[in-house]
Amino acid sequence: MKKIGLTTTVPIEVLLSAGYTPIDLNNIFVGSKDYSKYIDIAEKDGFPKSLCAWIKGIYGACISNDIKEIVGVHDGDCSNTKALTEVLSMKGIKVYPFSYPSSHNINDVKDELDAFMNLFHVTLNQVEKIRTRLNKLRELGIEIDKLTFEDNKATALENHIWQISFSDLNGDIDAFNSDLIKTIADIKKREASSSKLRLGYIGVPPMTPDIYEFVTNFDAKIVYNEVQREFAFPRSSKAKDIYEQYFDYTYPYDVYFRIDEISRQIEERHIDGIIHYTQAFCYRAVQDIVIKEKLRVPVINIEGDRLNHLDARTKLRLEAFLDMLLDSKEGIF
Repeated sequence: MKKIGLTTTVPIEVLLSAGYTPIDLNNIFVGSKDYSKYIDIAEKDGFPKSLCAWIKGIYGACISNDIKEIVGVHDGDCSNTKALTEVLSMKGIKVYPFSYPSSHNINDVKDELDAFMNLFHVTLNQVEKIRTRLNKLRELGIEIDKLTFEDNKATALENHIWQISFSDLNGDIDAFNSDLIKTIADIKKREASSSKLRLGYIGVPPMTPDIYEFVTNFDAKIVYNEVQREFAFPRSSKAKDIYEQYFDYTYPYDVYFRIDEISRQIEERHIDGIIHYTQAFCYRAVQDIVIKEKLRVPVINIEGDRLNHLDARTKLRLEAFLDMLLDSKEGIF
């Protein structure tokens, strides 16, 4: 199968129907032991220092991994993606555009998906057959999530890694399915381990995965990964078709739609506080104003840039936030 790069989660049902192997360039970039080389490639080719590290990392990952075709999401993700795809197109990479309509109207979503299917010459019937197959796999994503917040057996990092991997299924559906089944079986054998503080993580997946381990030093556990969970499409089996599934996908639409689902998860998972992660130079940082106003639990906003680990200042801020939550929970305030 031909490889096709992704700048973010897109309807992979269409790509799989067309005989492609989707490759999430974000996962290649952040998952690399030498991730900074991808940023360096972009800056060497003229990308400015004052641009989001994610965009530069995606560019470097695409150039370095022999990706000849990509899907670029021009509306509903990073505001810099269109410029990124223009540069990649200049480099000879074929770009297929896709957008999540800012109107968030079901008819507009249908039009975009129909155009995307036409672009790859596949039918709705073909796509729905793949969707049915993926829905069974996505049930495993729901299971590992419940093992995190209900059974307290899966770690927050495992929750993050497996759910984020649903964006491209690690490039192999069958292997991904087998690996996830084995992982779930192993996790179920563990003893439950609870923490005093239950945290939610919202915003784009972190450049700094050590955050999951760091919070455990304060008797805390992240039991909700907002965007990663959305990548796994936990409500897909309830959608009657692919149009409803991508209409219900919260990440690409307005912040109020996201907040509705975040609020439901805060209540269901008994979350004490929220860590809102944003990337430097990203417009989503402004949405923190709305998030802090609308959510009914304390929120801390932390910002990442080029580092793949928490810096000292961020650790101090997180420590103070978690101490405050613990004091509040124990009735000191």
